[in-house]
Amino acid sequence: MVDVSAFANRLQKNYKHYAKWASRQGLDAWRVYDKDVPQFPLAVDLYGDRVHLQEYDTGWEMDDEVYQQWIAAIMAAIAEVTGRDESAITLKSRRRQKGASQYEKVGKLGDDFIVQEFGQRFIVNLDAYLDTGLFLDHRNTRKRVREEAAGKRFLNLFAYTGSFTVYAGAGGAVSSETVDMSNTYQDWSRRNFELNGLDLARHQLVRADVFQYLEQAVDEGKQFDLIVMDPPTFSNSKKMLDILDVQRDHVWLIDYAMALLAPGGTLYFSNNLRSFVLDERLAEDYHIRDISGQSVPEDFRNRKIHQCYQLKKKAS
Repeated sequence: MVDVSAFANRLQKNYKHYAKWASRQGLDAWRVYDKDVPQFPLAVDLYGDRVHLQEYDTGWEMDDEVYQQWIAAIMAAIAEVTGRDESAITLKSRRRQKGASQYEKVGKLGDDFIVQEFGQRFIVNLDAYLDTGLFLDHRNTRKRVREEAAGKRFLNLFAYTGSFTVYAGAGGAVSSETVDMSNTYQDWSRRNFELNGLDLARHQLVRADVFQYLEQAVDEGKQFDLIVMDPPTFSNSKKMLDILDVQRDHVWLIDYAMALLAPGGTLYFSNNLRSFVLDERLAEDYHIRDISGQSVPEDFRNRKIHQCYQLKKKAS
C-alpha cells in the first residue's frame, strides 16, 4: 500500500482554510495545494466542481506499477478531501520540453465550462491544453486593473484568453485592444468578452505578433492609459518572425510599450521566469515598482510563481 498520508493531511488542512476564504472572495477557481510537501511535487487547483492536478517533473524514477498505485492514491485522497468525484480530476504532467510551445495541446478536447472570479465569468477547459484558459496566479493583478480602468484606453499584450481585458471592461475602460497571434485564443477571448457583456465595437481583438504590433502602433502614434504585458518565458511559434526569450527581449518590449503609454499612464509587466532579472537601465528611464509581493495570491505557496512590475513614465 502506498502511503500518501502526508499529502492528504496537508491537503485537508489547506482545504479547510481556503474553502471558506475562496467563498468569501467569490472565487470558483483557486489553488488548494502548491507543492507543499517535497515528496509530493503536485499542484492541485479547484475549478468549481472540477480538479486540475499537475505533476511536476523532479527526475525521480518510479517503476510503472508503483507510479500507478501512487497516482491512484493521490487521486483518491483529493476526492475524499474535496468531495469531488475522481472522474472530475484532470491529471497533467509538466515535463520540461526545450523549445515546446508554451500552451501545448494535450489531445483530449474536454468540456468548456464557466467559473466565476470576483464577479467576472470565464470559460475554462481543463483537458484540451496544458493550461486551462485562466492563470490563477494573476488574479490579484486582474482585480487591480479593474479598479484602475475607469475612463482608460486599455492595451492587453500577449493576451492569451483576454481575462485582463474582461476586467478592464468591467472597470469602465472606454476602449481596448487585445493582442495575441493565436486564432484559438482570440476566439476564446471573444467568447469571454461576450460572456461578460463587453461591447465588441469598443473592445477590439487584434491578431498579431506582439513585436510587429508594437512597432506599427508606435509608428502610428497610438496612445493608451493602461497597458498589461505578460509575455511567455519562451516561444518559438511558427507565426512569429523571431524566437521570444523574455530575459533577452524584455527591455525592447518594455521600451516600445512605454512609447505607447500616455502621460500619467501605467504599464504592468509580468513574467513567470524564475531566474528573471529586470535590466537596471530601465530604472533610469522609468519609475518602477516591484509589486510581486501583492500580485501573487495568498493561495499560492510558491511566492516566486511570477514577477510583476508597475512602470510609469518619469516627468520630462
